[in-house]
Amino acid sequence: MIPYASFLYFAVAGLYVLLPVLLIRSVRSASPALLKQCCIVATTLVMLAVQYYAPFDEKATSSLRQIWAVGVFLLVQYVLARALLACRLRSKTKWPGHVAVTLAVLPLLIAKLLPANSGATAAGPVGAIGATGLVEFIGLSYATLKAVDVLIGIHDGLVKSLPPGRYFAFLFFFPTVSSGPIDRYRRFSDDWSKGDTRADVAHGFDAAIHRLFTGFFYKFILAYLVNKYWLEKIPASPTLGYTVSYMYGYSLYLFFDFAGYSAFAIAFSLMLGVRTPENFQRPFLSRNIKEFWTRWHITLSTWFRDFIYMRFLLMAFKKKWFKDKRHAAYAANFLTFGVMGFWHGTQTHYLIYGLYHACLITGHDIFAHWNQPRPDAPGRLWKETLPWQIAGIVVTSHAVAFGFLIFSGRHLW
Repeated sequence: MIPYASFLYFAVAGLYVLLPVLLIRSVRSASPALLKQCCIVATTLVMLAVQYYAPFDEKATSSLRQIWAVGVFLLVQYVLARALLACRLRSKTKWPGHVAVTLAVLPLLIAKLLPANSGATAAGPVGAIGATGLVEFIGLSYATLKAVDVLIGIHDGLVKSLPPGRYFAFLFFFPTVSSGPIDRYRRFSDDWSKGDTRADVAHGFDAAIHRLFTGFFYKFILAYLVNKYWLEKIPASPTLGYTVSYMYGYSLYLFFDFAGYSAFAIAFSLMLGVRTPENFQRPFLSRNIKEFWTRWHITLSTWFRDFIYMRFLLMAFKKKWFKDKRHAAYAANFLTFGVMGFWHGTQTHYLIYGLYHACLITGHDIFAHWNQPRPDAPGRLWKETLPWQIAGIVVTSHAVAFGFLIFSGRHLW
């Protein structure tokens, strides 16, 4: 059963899982943190069975093979993390961390590169829906990023313990398993260890209801209307005008659909006492492309920023690979967005989408450097004026929309 894709999913989640959990968590307990942890683990186990085995949905493409893939993936990742933690406690050498991260991403690479899986993607607004490979399952891309987050935390000495229950709950926390937002292990651990009072439970439930209504409005009303009465009206072989129309319609659809999924994930997380981070913050009001990536799919962009962009820059500065630091930043842009494009899928349009945004970010960096105040050009700070900010929003929104047209893979080739 595809998470959040039908009202049946919400009925199953609400009646069989969340309602009992809320009732249990509302009861006074000598150990509220332990009670919450048991609820999270039990709920996640039940919902994983619903999502992967799909006993409630006869038309679902899920099967027992996905459950086996999840089990093997979890075991391999936990063994890697425990082995790295043991190595880290004995020695400060770096090579075990590099080996562990390489092995951790290997299942994702296999799932994407094997010919049998070339038609499936493991990322996107609703996660991997057409998973058919031996190692692929719904949410593989998101689970891999979480597993790497743990390994890097161990490598940096920030993660010093790895209880199996907490690790499982973090890696496959059911509200975010297929569509994000992408949480961080240390932040998740804070919520995991916190014992919620009855007032906290009530407040979380109240906030969750607001998020649920937002998600329903975005996905099942706005996204549906845009798709039904806009995108589906565009012919299969459109003219230039239809292509432009599709570009704007698809951009709106993608936002409402994806933001709806994120709202659902945050709502279900709040009911379980986990404050999953925000994923969107009015992205189409961004004044430049760099600001856009601090507002759109925030948890993904910050993950790639922290673990690829920044680490490449630090290595480049340390090894003196570039004479000019700005050139190192430009190379980091292309590496980061190239990997991001590949993370979405191996199809050409995903890779072009990543390189397109790398060009936009690099172009913005070049312009921002040129636009810095200097004694010989005091009037260059155009970004301080209101007209310039409005122009930035207009240009950025159009550049982003064209990027989504590339991402869609339609009407360009």
